[in-house]
Amino acid sequence: MEVAQVLRMNGGAGKTSYANNSFVQKKAITLSKPIREEAITSLYRSTLPRSLAIADLGCSSGPNTFSVVSEFIKTVEKLCRKLNHKSPEYRLFLNDLPGNDFNSIFNSLDSFKEKLQTEVEGGIGPCYFSGVPGSFYGRVFPDQSLHFVHSSYSLQWLSKVPVGIENNRGNLYIGRTSPPNVARAYYHQFQRDFSSFLKCRAEELVEEGRMVLTILGRRNDSEDPASKEGGYLIWELMTMALSEMCVQGIIKEEQLDSLNIPQYTPSPSEVKLEVLKEGSFVINRVEVCQVNWNPLEDWKALEFECERSESLSESGYNLAQCMRSVAEPMLVSHFGGHIIEEVFSRFQEILADRMSKCKTEFSNITISMTRKA
Repeated sequence: MEVAQVLRMNGGAGKTSYANNSFVQKKAITLSKPIREEAITSLYRSTLPRSLAIADLGCSSGPNTFSVVSEFIKTVEKLCRKLNHKSPEYRLFLNDLPGNDFNSIFNSLDSFKEKLQTEVEGGIGPCYFSGVPGSFYGRVFPDQSLHFVHSSYSLQWLSKVPVGIENNRGNLYIGRTSPPNVARAYYHQFQRDFSSFLKCRAEELVEEGRMVLTILGRRNDSEDPASKEGGYLIWELMTMALSEMCVQGIIKEEQLDSLNIPQYTPSPSEVKLEVLKEGSFVINRVEVCQVNWNPLEDWKALEFECERSESLSESGYNLAQCMRSVAEPMLVSHFGGHIIEEVFSRFQEILADRMSKCKTEFSNITISMTRKA
């Protein structure tokens, strides 16, 4: 699998688009808001820049990236009023892999800026947006050109499928039946990728620049990577749906055996270890929070506008749609588009059954860092 070619969320604004199904991701952004506000406030007070360069890495498309940008600008503008400062100009860079639906973002920019101007009393400073395609596991920006880097629900994705896991047959990911070498290979690939990410961002951030990252992870180090943690369990349930289709001859066994998902959900200590080893950043905060699998739970707290159809109330439907918006391009590339409706119909039933029997949550790790002087 060429990850850079197939790893993209469903574009557009249709029924299965990421824009209309990224509710779990929205919850993660909402829960990490205090950490970002703390980092933004500290950055502005310590540097007082006349021009702020902000990058959202793995921005995808839809409302989530705009909510983070809006939050950033509102926080800075509030500080400017309090300190009696002139608003800075904002240089906003939205990054994702080349296959991302950047057009949807660009088409929404004018309405977003108009809305933001009306929401901030006294207006805001000039905003300049740029789309920046490319992998964040390499250099994306010039030396010391950024003040703030944000990324949410992107760094669990690896740059490539780990090598040497051909024996992981019957699993899409690290499963209970995976040989011991599989979990090691995934972890080592995460180490290499996250270390590269940190090194590149250290070169791109100004001294005392800030970075806040939210990663789909595990609660603690004692959790087995093939445990019932949400990030692992979700792929095991997807494997069940595909295995049923394999038994019935809808897909070939060798197709299932040859697909491995390029994702690793680390523990807090695994994240901190790579930051300390790379050495360019001071860790300010590390927080772990849980997000329920049902993306419509605590709806009012999300402040997320959407029409609720009868189908949205069906158990398992919401998460199945969320996962489809994320995984469909990969599955189509590997199996072909003809299986998609069938696999997600089965997946929805399996999810509903699991969610009716036990509490199901994703674990998120948010880490706030400062670039060392």
